[in-house]
Amino acid sequence: MKPSERRKARRLATQAIYQWQITQDNVADIAQQFALEQDTKGVDMEYFRDLLYGVSVHTKELDGIYSPFLSRPIADLDMVDKAVLRLASYELTRREDVPYRVVINEAIELAKAFAAEESHRFVNGVLDKVIKQLKK
Repeated sequence: MKPSERRKARRLATQAIYQWQITQDNVADIAQQFALEQDTKGVDMEYFRDLLYGVSVHTKELDGIYSPFLSRPIADLDMVDKAVLRLASYELTRREDVPYRVVINEAIELAKAFAAEESHRFVNGVLDKVIKQLKK
């Protein structure tokens, strides 16, 4: 598995998670829609599905991992930031095959690509605290 294929899977998953958060549509329908309508060349689609389904199934648990480190209520979070934090929290707790440094770096890159201008700093700060908590 090439790192670029997982990177592309994370990008696609972030978009799919965002759509799921906004629409609350069935996750299987969103996964199918993305598989049919998005450019999936070079995307690890198995990893994409794992991230999308994993985040949707474990949302409450994932929110509980990063929410203690937020400076505002989770309901006030930007939806893109929330999607990135949920995806990263999932990888940190459920994908032990991915080093935490990779997870944080990828989350920062996703925030830079999709979120507001300073979101990557916010995401980095929250995930640094999550890592410290998980290592205890």
